[in-house]
Amino acid sequence: MSLNIVFMGTSEFSIPTLHTLIKKKFNVLEVYTQPPKKSKRGQKINPSPIEEFCLKNKISFINPPNLNSEEEVKIFKKLSPDIVIVVSYGQIIPRSFLDIAKLGFINIHASLLPKWRGAAPIQRAIMNGDKKIGVSIMKIKEKLDSGPVLISKEIELDENTTYGEMEKKLSLMGADLLINSLKNIVASTSQFIDQKHSEATYAKKIDKNETKINWKQDSNKVLSHIHGLSPKPGAWFQFENERFKVLRAKISRLNGKSSSVLDENLTIACKSNSIQILELQRQGKNRQTANEFLLGKKIGKGSILV
Repeated sequence: MSLNIVFMGTSEFSIPTLHTLIKKKFNVLEVYTQPPKKSKRGQKINPSPIEEFCLKNKISFINPPNLNSEEEVKIFKKLSPDIVIVVSYGQIIPRSFLDIAKLGFINIHASLLPKWRGAAPIQRAIMNGDKKIGVSIMKIKEKLDSGPVLISKEIELDENTTYGEMEKKLSLMGADLLINSLKNIVASTSQFIDQKHSEATYAKKIDKNETKINWKQDSNKVLSHIHGLSPKPGAWFQFENERFKVLRAKISRLNGKSSSVLDENLTIACKSNSIQILELQRQGKNRQTANEFLLGKKIGKGSILV
């Protein structure tokens, strides 16, 4: 297919789409990604997953800190793309860019729009206890995730699925859906349908202040919280002044006082029923199964978590 493409992406979620475009010999003129970020301690510069992918595969890329300057508009105009594919890029595309690509900017969004517009749709869907999740192929407009939708595909979401697992699954599904849609987009036989804006909900970025586990909630709510934040940023509790991330858990029918440990298998009481921890991570350590963890650190029956 003779199509000049600019790709914009940053996170792991973006990689399957770019990989598929390259594998299927599409003409990717340029890749845009976010600039490298300093680590928390400022000692290390971390390139984005897309930048690492491009370096590994000798793909041209640029990483401007923002797209708002006249110079960036000139660079983009010179590329003269037919279409721009945007997947988890992490920047708002300015109006000055949107009018340049002949076929527009096409975005893969990890939700069933208009539900969960915004930065953290997969995490919010899991944390909310949604039973269905999916991806949407949409045309980008100025307002966040508000453009018309070409196609959506949904799958079941069960309580045992973590954010990391679902992100990987939806990234592959989104890549396939986009590639299968490109032919119709180019032929102008695609029908983009306006979203029902009155039904929109928003998936705001996860704030570190909301990651602590609240054992006073019902067990199903606690489980959704844990799995929606696993593996990152991670839902956590504190015991003996040490913080522990819980990465996988399941509901138990044991009952007791909220936040108390009910047995020797890391079963923690909630408002109703309880949560049995299956995988966790100590600060500065690798993730462990509960059985591995209990060979060393003991959080015994009757302990209280905060």
